[in-house]
Amino acid sequence: MDARRRPAATAAAAAAAPADAQPRARPAAAVAAAEAADAELVLRAPNLRVVAAAMVAFLAPFSYLAFVHYPLDAALRRSILICGAMSFGGFVVVLRLVPVAARYLLRRGMWGKDINKRGLPMGEIRVPEALGIVVGIVYLVIAILFQHFNFTADSMWLVEYNAALASVCFMVLLGFIDDVLDVPWRVKLLLPTIAALPLLMAYAGGTSVSIPKPLTSYVGVAVLELGSLYKLFMLLLAVFCTNSINIHAGLNGLEVGQTVIISAAVLIHNVMRIGSSTDIEAQQAHAFSIYLVLPFLTTSLALLAFNWYPSSVFVGDTYTYFSGMALAVVGILGHFSETLLLFFLPEVLNFLCSVPQLFKFVPCPRHRLPRFDPHTGLLTGTKDGNLVNIFLRIFGRCTERTLCIRLLIFQALSCLFCFWLRYMITGWYK
Repeated sequence: MDARRRPAATAAAAAAAPADAQPRARPAAAVAAAEAADAELVLRAPNLRVVAAAMVAFLAPFSYLAFVHYPLDAALRRSILICGAMSFGGFVVVLRLVPVAARYLLRRGMWGKDINKRGLPMGEIRVPEALGIVVGIVYLVIAILFQHFNFTADSMWLVEYNAALASVCFMVLLGFIDDVLDVPWRVKLLLPTIAALPLLMAYAGGTSVSIPKPLTSYVGVAVLELGSLYKLFMLLLAVFCTNSINIHAGLNGLEVGQTVIISAAVLIHNVMRIGSSTDIEAQQAHAFSIYLVLPFLTTSLALLAFNWYPSSVFVGDTYTYFSGMALAVVGILGHFSETLLLFFLPEVLNFLCSVPQLFKFVPCPRHRLPRFDPHTGLLTGTKDGNLVNIFLRIFGRCTERTLCIRLLIFQALSCLFCFWLRYMITGWYK
């Protein structure tokens, strides 16, 4: 405060002060709290083995398709390489920043205890929350800097690119506010609506949809113009993507794992569409999508290294909202929203099973988590209507790590089913 005073007032205050006055020290309680938080921080080394396996499984097919299988334009390959190099840099930065941010969040009291380990020593550890803020910030910095290497000042894509980043930035902010204030569910539904406004206002693409060939004779047209209804669909898609990831959660590694699988599927879909299409505008749209999703994938993999079982950080609503909005803008501006919904098949099923509880037709507890037995270390499914409990009721009791792996395998199989379905109906459906 002294630095903001006028010089005269500052001089007078200095003259009135005792000669031996010392600068005000930090309160002893604050120092003790910071030292206690640092002592309580139990942050294991990142699980780079899981991350390396995921990188090989997801980035190797994409790299083969982009640089070997399809004869992509040299300029496009150069842009992908630049984006990939910057994305890898973001991966390293997130690995470095997560421990630093975790310490600050723990000092500020933003921590939680793992409910699925209640009764064990690990269940008493204070785990820092809202670490999705690190991924969100690093992702935005990479995406903003990438414009310098790929877009000219008069590029037709620049406005929508920045609008997409504004929506993602807005969602990161609102998600972090949710982590701090713990807003009720009716407000959570409103947050993505607010964050999607920059994208809706700047969107200048087409607002028509192609009618499936079997239905053309009934509708009477091959292309249906929706106008404002298309923007309403964009808004609903953004709301669904953000909230669907937020409610398909509760296990170490599940939130980040599912988004990593979906973003890898989006990457592969984009490069396949570029290689098989002759439409220049469609190729540009899918390339645009690659530039947005590649840094998202690598930064999320870095967070997964800390969030994999047993998790030493929680990602918070900041990450679930950020990841949902990032995938939504990628699907909208890449013009493959139907395919994106197919990639979200487990999240769609989880939402449909959750409808009775979400809309209060039946009682809904705050945390729809399974019961944990500290003696056996196994989870038992409850009657709650989400995939986490449904899988336990169908396949029986298991550990948290095994359950997460089963759900992620289901996510990967759903994405493979989407690719198979698109291959089977190509030329017949549209």
